[in-house]
Amino acid sequence: MDATVIQLLLILGAALDSESNESDIYLKIKNGDQKAFKKFFDAHHGELFRFLMQKGVSEDAAEDLIQKAFIYIWENRGKIEESKSLRAYLFRIAYTRMLNLFRDHSKFDRNEEIPDVAVSTNNAPDGNLEQQELHNALENAISSMPEKRQNVFRLCFLQDFTYKEAAEFLEVSVKTIENHMGLALKDLRALLSETAKDFL
Repeated sequence: MDATVIQLLLILGAALDSESNESDIYLKIKNGDQKAFKKFFDAHHGELFRFLMQKGVSEDAAEDLIQKAFIYIWENRGKIEESKSLRAYLFRIAYTRMLNLFRDHSKFDRNEEIPDVAVSTNNAPDGNLEQQELHNALENAISSMPEKRQNVFRLCFLQDFTYKEAAEFLEVSVKTIENHMGLALKDLRALLSETAKDFL
């Protein structure tokens, strides 16, 4: 089996639910610490921008949605729960506002579909043809999953959400996320093992 495929399968099998302890910064933000808030802003602005751009949001609209999401968190910082992921909450606020934006504009295009929480991976990685084919095989494997399973996998594996963050973002239990990820990894191992034969 090709070394690249082995490496990918090892990554897929790795534990994805390691939790980062950010409760301290959340508490500081809750108490009005502007430096802590700026640190939180700097840490998540870029990834949230990419998340929205991958959904088809324009640059200007993405920046506007991000600004409003951060402002909402700052203005409602007194309600922050240190035990819950502020990152997941930030993404949920921006995502909900994005859906509202698409719905507001849907009257101009009745055929426009509201995107799901999937993260596009259309941008192929640099590398040779073999890497391109492996990338395509991975994307095809993910796309063949049931929608909910696919969304969970994309959040946890491609967006680096912890299981807890994904659960809070999707408003489901951590156990549900674990179940979906277990099935997703099983599906991918099977599909990619078949693909790996082409690289031998």
